[in-house]
Amino acid sequence: MTIPVFAFYLFAASALVAGLMVVTARNPVHSVLWLILAFLSSAGLFVLMGAEFVAMLLIIVYVGAVAVLFLFVVMMLDVDFAALKGEMARAMPLGLLIGVVILLQLGVAFGAWETSQIALGQRDAVVAEGMQNTAALGLLIYDRYILLFQLAGMILLVAMIGAIVLTLRHRKDVKRQDVLAQMWRDPAKAMVLKDVKPGQGL
Repeated sequence: MTIPVFAFYLFAASALVAGLMVVTARNPVHSVLWLILAFLSSAGLFVLMGAEFVAMLLIIVYVGAVAVLFLFVVMMLDVDFAALKGEMARAMPLGLLIGVVILLQLGVAFGAWETSQIALGQRDAVVAEGMQNTAALGLLIYDRYILLFQLAGMILLVAMIGAIVLTLRHRKDVKRQDVLAQMWRDPAKAMVLKDVKPGQGL
């Protein structure tokens, strides 16, 4: 067994075990740590495939930003895990039903899977001499698939705005600044002059 083959099986097994532990770990902090291991294992698989740029993006963006953000949020928020486990137990039948449906769909998809010769030919395409992986990826994204790339960005923007709108809660017990009310206020009504006599209070 060669070193690349051994590395592939090592990273693949690590990614599978880490992905399984993400959804089965009882402690959310441990779940996030397993998620980081899954990202690192996937990055190793990308390196073996020759996609070093995608591997570095996976480490920098997902491990360095997203997973660390999850970890800080889980550790700083005062989450009642007992209540969450109770809610999860109530939703377990529906979750199992959805899981069975997804497994059936995957089985149908893989059962009808056929490898295209065109895809195999494109997979063995030779990169131009002197062309780096990052430059080739940039030319492909920003030249051939620029419309799809921009549409994906718009979808993510709409999803972000939708998440903000859905989670925004206006609390009445919180004092908020009203800039227009401050600008349009009448100084004659906003300020009252009191003639305080010596030796007396208001």
